Amino acid sequence: MLFNKLSIPVMLLTGSLFYLPVCAQEVPTPQQALQNFGIGAEQITQLEHGKIVGYEVSETSQEELAIGMAMILPVALPKIIDYIKRGNLTATESDLITSAPLANNADINSFKKFAFNDKQIDEAKAFLEAEPGDKFNLSKPEIDSLKSLQATLEDADDKTLLKAANQKYREILLQRLLAYRKNGLSGIAPYSRENGKTADPATELRNDATISKAWAHYFPELQQAWLNYPTPLPLNSTEQFLWLNRMVEDRPTAILNHRVMVAGETGGIFISRQFYVGHSYNSSHVVAGGLPYKDGTLVFYSTRSSTDQVAGMGSSLKHSIGREQIKKEMIKRLQRLNKDMKRKASAG
Repeated sequence: MLFNKLSIPVMLLTGSLFYLPVCAQEVPTPQQALQNFGIGAEQITQLEHGKIVGYEVSETSQEELAIGMAMILPVALPKIIDYIKRGNLTATESDLITSAPLANNADINSFKKFAFNDKQIDEAKAFLEAEPGDKFNLSKPEIDSLKSLQATLEDADDKTLLKAANQKYREILLQRLLAYRKNGLSGIAPYSRENGKTADPATELRNDATISKAWAHYFPELQQAWLNYPTPLPLNSTEQFLWLNRMVEDRPTAILNHRVMVAGETGGIFISRQFYVGHSYNSSHVVAGGLPYKDGTLVFYSTRSSTDQVAGMGSSLKHSIGREQIKKEMIKRLQRLNKDMKRKASAG
């Protein structure tokens, strides 16, 4: 298997799509949205019959996997907003270990719940001994700092090693958060790979934001602020930072996420970027939205994930397998959302 549950940031299960009922900028009509995503008459019929359909999302590099999905929920948009505002829709994904929001004044204590546990001592030791490569996504200075730390841990027992690894990882997460908040994409340090090579999540995320023309047409100020963060965001937007610890390919990994939302009665849009990922893939970029559609709501979202695993020899086959795995996971999550909404409507 190319991936073991590649982590996909599906905001529809977190309540982020319709975060606040603020005034939205100009939004497309459902017909415009469907046309923008190349969804034709046959697929529209499928959508209206409750099917989930895919649409093409262009990939920006050999390392990227991109896919878009759409569905129509038989629930009016205001009801979905109200449902999510009440906190009735929660993420119960089995691969999520823990997560927490990051306030504007976040410090090392903001990451105190991020930790390798006793059963993950081997992972903690591997982290402390990290070298350039794809086992961990770390910059050269971060790897050098780990080497300096190792020198102080000679003959240390497992308890001491675990404590040292957790503290060091928290420091790295904090420094990456502060660098991004200060300098945006330019503050994202590249990941050190073998033979002096690097992976550059900053360039990946910049390309993803630039190429997302459909949403940018209707939210140009939001796109420019997103590209040039920390340039101030539009007044009618809300943002959130958070860290996550998730099982990816059967290993715990830290993720730093930045989300921006604009939502109102006429529709909503959500954009998200994972600007640091501990291993397995480099970065992820999501654009999603919801629009009133007849007696229901048209929901669509696309995800772009960059990973070294699909580059090189056999890239075409790897991309095909990777997209299919992402598609299955996205469909499963949309089906779960649909089921939850129908259950709520029935109970009401």
